[in-house]
Amino acid sequence: MLAPVPRPPGSFAVRCSRVLLSPRSRLSLLTLLLLSAAALVLLYEPQRLLASGWPPHTNGAGAVLLFGLAYGACTAALVPRPVLNLAAGALFGSAMGLTAALAGTVLGAGISFTLGRFLGQDALRPLLRGRWLTAADGQLSRHGFRSMLAIRLFPGVPFAAANYCAAVSRMGYVPFLVATGLGSVPNTAAYVVAGAQAGSPGSPAFLFSAGFIVLSGLAAAVVAWRKRHALRAPASAPAPASASAPVPAPVPGAGPAPEPVGGPH
Repeated sequence: MLAPVPRPPGSFAVRCSRVLLSPRSRLSLLTLLLLSAAALVLLYEPQRLLASGWPPHTNGAGAVLLFGLAYGACTAALVPRPVLNLAAGALFGSAMGLTAALAGTVLGAGISFTLGRFLGQDALRPLLRGRWLTAADGQLSRHGFRSMLAIRLFPGVPFAAANYCAAVSRMGYVPFLVATGLGSVPNTAAYVVAGAQAGSPGSPAFLFSAGFIVLSGLAAAVVAWRKRHALRAPASAPAPASASAPVPAPVPGAGPAPEPVGGPH
């Protein structure tokens, strides 16, 4: 029997695989996925299905689990989280709604982070130029947990944008997911409680949650403005060193002052 002839290393299949797995091809696939997801959200509006079209016979832990899975898929598809949080509160109440919303938040963040890390990081990291981009990348890479926790606590950065920026940086999975889960609790709870108490807008719980949403948004705007001002401020230049050290004044009775090094020749 004749032995099979091995394919040369430069065959057509090898070249195609290299092209398909190249950073630019993976980035193009990520862009296509995000555009398709945004188009599907605009056409079908899945947030309305979760808010008003949820099957009434689904309840209990199974319904919470199903809602969390749908929540995660919707956030990965760029559906705004505040709408989903309000829907979670309206459907399941404060406690179960918060559980479903937080589970969906971590799931959606993990999906987005995985897509950005495997499809976009290699192509986007060489493009991180400029003061703002390099500063943000350095902060996320060196202080991942602390930076992501601050981003989640102050709702100034869009959820999807924070996910993909973290994916392009060198932040690890565990700090990203833990910081997302912990930092999303206050703002998510406020929206869930507002959704649960939407039928009684004059109740203290609804007023407290609405006030917290407004105050957190204002705080995020102030923090973002101060960070922006700090980045634009020019770095102070160090004072130039003197050409030569000052010659000490002669002390009476101490004799002549010593000549400086490199004196007259």
